[in-house]
Amino acid sequence: MIRSMTGFGRAEATVGGKLITVELKSVNHRYFEFNCRTSRGYAFLEEKLKSYVSTRVSRGKIDMFVSITSVEDSDVEVVVNNSLATAYTKAFAELSEAYKVENDLTASILARIPDVLTVHKVQEDENEIYELVLPVASEAVDKFVAMREVEGKRLSDDVMGRAKTILDIVSAIEERSPETVKEYEKRLYDRISELLESATVDQQRILTEAAIFADKVAVAEETVRLRSHFDQMELIMQSSEAVGRKLDFIMQEMNREANTIGSKVTDAELAHKVVDIKAELEKIREQIQNIE
Repeated sequence: MIRSMTGFGRAEATVGGKLITVELKSVNHRYFEFNCRTSRGYAFLEEKLKSYVSTRVSRGKIDMFVSITSVEDSDVEVVVNNSLATAYTKAFAELSEAYKVENDLTASILARIPDVLTVHKVQEDENEIYELVLPVASEAVDKFVAMREVEGKRLSDDVMGRAKTILDIVSAIEERSPETVKEYEKRLYDRISELLESATVDQQRILTEAAIFADKVAVAEETVRLRSHFDQMELIMQSSEAVGRKLDFIMQEMNREANTIGSKVTDAELAHKVVDIKAELEKIREQIQNIE
């Protein structure tokens, strides 16, 4: 199924005592580019998540945001600096005795002294954290891909609609092209007759000149190839793989055929039709730039 390169997905869950939120969004990019921002202390997740997302997405500039917030206190511990606390307790006692003042040292006063108590984040197992985050990330990516597919369907419908328009114009060119040869033959005959007045016109010479002209303006090969490219494009767009680059290449071939047709036609009506083809091809090219 065709996918757009733009999308958004978000998922949130509370697991293992942590509130985990994952968001990702993307815009067009020629290749796969991944940027990830995580809560402080969880940067180790970035490469793991990049590897996972790359198995689900082929192209696009992707930004992922991972928030991990503890809803329990199990991931922190308060450590007493016993050496420092002992030193302060001893110092308070010496002050009390030396200056005959009350020793009013309490645990709360001691705790407020800098560095007596320190808060440490409990060392977490990276693999365990990743296993908690992965299901949430997977859900976010599912929503992200689903959105890309919806947008991709719209792009596909637009591209194939324009393709049909172009093929209708090609049919009109194929129908009109032989008529231009007949018209050229008649104009040539009338012109030579006018120049020679009453003299006999060499009919064989007229036919030869018309044949040469017909060969110069023949576009059958180009229109056949153009139709073939559209058939190939339709098959590619039914693929389940990333097809953006293939479609981009086919567009180059289509433009080449359209330019060749444009260089051959001499009839104003056909020239206008070629312009219409090029305009539709440009619109298709713009849409293909959005396809993964």
